[in-house]
Amino acid sequence: MATTSGTWSARHSVQAMADRTAALVNALSCDAPSPDAIAAVLRAHGETDVGALAERDVVAMRAAAQQLRTVFSARDVDAAAESLNALLPRSTGALRLTSHHGASPWHPHLDGHDDAPWGEWLLASSCLALTVLLWDRQRPPGAVCTSSSCENVFLTVGSGPERRYCSRRCATRERVAAHRRARG
Repeated sequence: MATTSGTWSARHSVQAMADRTAALVNALSCDAPSPDAIAAVLRAHGETDVGALAERDVVAMRAAAQQLRTVFSARDVDAAAESLNALLPRSTGALRLTSHHGASPWHPHLDGHDDAPWGEWLLASSCLALTVLLWDRQRPPGAVCTSSSCENVFLTVGSGPERRYCSRRCATRERVAAHRRARG
């Protein structure tokens, strides 16, 4: 039987899966992401059995990331739900529980099988995480940075005013640019 340690919740929580989704969508959106760079993102987000990613894996993951970007680009909760509803039947198998043959605690999967290709896994697991976030919070699970020089996606977590930027860096850059334009 797999042990349930504190690291499990950090690796398999809905929030951790959604964080991984945003990081992968961003990493896969660059011009030519290398298999090593994508493997590093996967490992940074707790995926321990990455092995050597092939170029075809990255191509399939990039296609999944482009589809997931539609959820982050949604203008409101209804549009985000519509995007997820369009992706779910095309990208997921039957909901099932897996422990990866006892290597981890039981957790849900929507991909076809434990050894599903990386692109299928990314789309299915990301749809699951983003669906649960939308369901739980009743708002879009994320957004795209509104900075004119950035296209990163980010998760909308917590309460308070709606976030427009992926980072403080982008927000500051836009404030400085607006200030310079105003001083003109």
